[in-house]
Amino acid sequence: MGRGRAKAKQTKVARQLKYGSHDIDLARLREELGTGATTAPDDEADARADEPADR
Repeated sequence: MGRGRAKAKQTKVARQLKYGSHDIDLARLREELGTGATTAPDDEADARADEPADR
């Protein structure tokens, strides 16, 4: 016994994570990850795929 408080705290934290508002600063996240590019590499590949190929 004695698991009641621990379970209540876990439930509280889980609800905060699920329903709480999460404001993410994307610019700061990019800086922390070390990526300074504004476009993703996949976007550049898609742009090149749309251009007609020279024969």
